Amino acid sequence: MSDLGVSLDCFSPAREIAAQARAAEAGGARTLWIATHLFLRDPVALAGAALAATEKLEVALMALSPFSIHPVYAAMTAATLDELYPGRVLLSLGVGAPGDLDAAGIVAERPLSRIAESIEICRRLYAGETLDHRGTIYRLGGRGLINAPRDIPIVLAASGPRMLALAGREADGVLLSTTVSVPFLRQCITRLGKSDAARYGQVYTRIGEAPSELKRAIGFVLRGAHHGPNLEAAGVDLDQDALRAAYAAEDWAGVERLIGREVLAAHAACGTEETVRARISEYRDAGLEQVIVAGVTEAEEIARVLRAIG
Repeated sequence: MSDLGVSLDCFSPAREIAAQARAAEAGGARTLWIATHLFLRDPVALAGAALAATEKLEVALMALSPFSIHPVYAAMTAATLDELYPGRVLLSLGVGAPGDLDAAGIVAERPLSRIAESIEICRRLYAGETLDHRGTIYRLGGRGLINAPRDIPIVLAASGPRMLALAGREADGVLLSTTVSVPFLRQCITRLGKSDAARYGQVYTRIGEAPSELKRAIGFVLRGAHHGPNLEAAGVDLDQDALRAAYAAEDWAGVERLIGREVLAAHAACGTEETVRARISEYRDAGLEQVIVAGVTEAEEIARVLRAIG
């Protein structure tokens, strides 16, 4: 059986993180993935609180963007957490949500080059090197991490062909977005090639009917143009233009109508306990080494979902 993880989007009040982390650990989750969304809660502070509240639970910073944080700072952040809680920290890098970057006035140019250099910089810092890096994006030299060497896995959030190929070559793991359908997941894994990179994937999960907030969360992700191939692979006819317009107008009823049963069936794991277990098994069978339960935030519900999955 593959590992289980739990992801948090940082919408919940920060005071809830300890209970959420303890529920994840008690339910058998190996990793707690804490999202980095600009304008929400700081994932590093939450990660420290989650690590302090648990004994063995891994915590992943998901996914720090070199467009909003320098790779040296990303590396030292994870290294400091690992110094406090050795062997329990993962560093995930990614471009970042386009809407978040736009709202912060950040232009995400040359993402492949920037991510590739960021992986190299973090990797060399963790190896204990004094950097002499002259890349196309970054110019660094003469310094190294004070608390290196450190053994911290670097996971790349990716879904596009070139970013997946980069993850397969350079990262220790690849993290696939929530709402990824099983057919698209298989395509992504094929694009990794013969890589040993661990495969992590987030799946929106709910025992029972999907509530309004979950439909909105799924719609928020699927409105992105880069999810077109994901929808196409699943054979789902979703009007992304209408979805984007509904979000812009804060037409939540319209969003929920668009995220109907067909979308939920292809891009989430919702329904009876038996249905959810079967859906999680589909993702495992498609090649995920860790299925990450997403969209569940209350400690009691985290415990319930993990019990149901087993």
